[in-house]
Amino acid sequence: MSHEVRTVTESEFPDWLRARRIAFLQPPVVPDEEVAQRLPYVDLRRTRGVFDGGRCVATLRSFAQRLTVPGGARIGASAVTNVSVLPTHRRRGLLSRLMAAELAEAKERGDAVSTLVAAEYPIYGRYGYGPATWITEWTVDVRRAGLDPRWAGPDDGGRVDLVEAADVRAFGPGLHDRLGAVRHGVVDRDRRAWEIGTGAVVLPGRPWTEPLYATYRSAAGEVEGYVCYTTDDTWEDKQPLCSATVRDLIAVTPAAERALWHFVCSHDWTTTVKSGHRAPDDLLPLLLPDPRAARVTTHADLVWLRILDVVRALETRTYAASGALVLELADPAGLAGGRYRLDASPQGASCVPTTASADLSMDVAALGTLYLGDESAVRLAALGRVEEGRPGAAAAADALLRTSRRPWCPDMF
Repeated sequence: MSHEVRTVTESEFPDWLRARRIAFLQPPVVPDEEVAQRLPYVDLRRTRGVFDGGRCVATLRSFAQRLTVPGGARIGASAVTNVSVLPTHRRRGLLSRLMAAELAEAKERGDAVSTLVAAEYPIYGRYGYGPATWITEWTVDVRRAGLDPRWAGPDDGGRVDLVEAADVRAFGPGLHDRLGAVRHGVVDRDRRAWEIGTGAVVLPGRPWTEPLYATYRSAAGEVEGYVCYTTDDTWEDKQPLCSATVRDLIAVTPAAERALWHFVCSHDWTTTVKSGHRAPDDLLPLLLPDPRAARVTTHADLVWLRILDVVRALETRTYAASGALVLELADPAGLAGGRYRLDASPQGASCVPTTASADLSMDVAALGTLYLGDESAVRLAALGRVEEGRPGAAAAADALLRTSRRPWCPDMF
């Protein structure tokens, strides 16, 4: 127990970065340029390390985030990232100490939830996180997709135009903000993320390839979507085998989404399109005359969610149906456990502590999995992760909590 868990000072930040790089299997060299680029965007008050004899051996930091919940409201989250432990210090409880300090501080700060993207699946359930959003990636064989080879643009009065990176930095933040109003699971994307995503800032060790950018404008001239993608120029036996890889595609209307996918899949010589990380219920496969031309190449969890304030979390989101549930929540960390009565309707919801008999019992990680509406309480009950105190309560929970579209987060953090 001689290891010290504490926040990192500015002079210790290079050592903290070095520890993170080693744990992430990256070269253990931290250029001064990298320190200078990262330090202004890191809140050292939320950057923790574990120190052994003055050397940083484990890392974790967090930052303020807004998460869009069902109905379009945004809830305050503590986003956890850069979690690592050196291979010389594994299995000593260092991660547990870092997580305990972070979650206790987030609770005291008033964050309703905590979020993270898990590099490994089995780790974070024991800290009360549950997988809340998933991503799917498709590889499209354009030759068998059945698209009209004569397609020359949208037929709805809108248009697709190539634009420059500077244009994207100008309209992108507003467009992304509008996405959160129509799609839950979205987290905010700050100015620096747009600068990195468009090449205005190039991080050390990350070679930059300039992509192409295109927008969809409605008949009224409003930007309703954009796509960022790269292409290659591959031929074999005088036949094109070129591919397009989507880095980012944001659409706030179905018309924009359809037009941008059709545009990317209609490039001359392009035989393969890689979709990048999309929502599992993305329109892409069914936009194709032959949906089998879109083959799933990745399907995985992305955002994990940990409830810290049950009342605020359940009262902030909306519900498509009316009903009441008494939830018994187990939380070994003592942050969000207890028994709560949820009364929900399309007009609003209230959640209060109660002593009434529980309709459903689960741990806080299961509630994190259910919270954004992606998972089924009936399925979790079949797995033994949810216990019914009242017959039919799991189905009643699904009627309240599940959403017609699946949550989706287009951003890594």
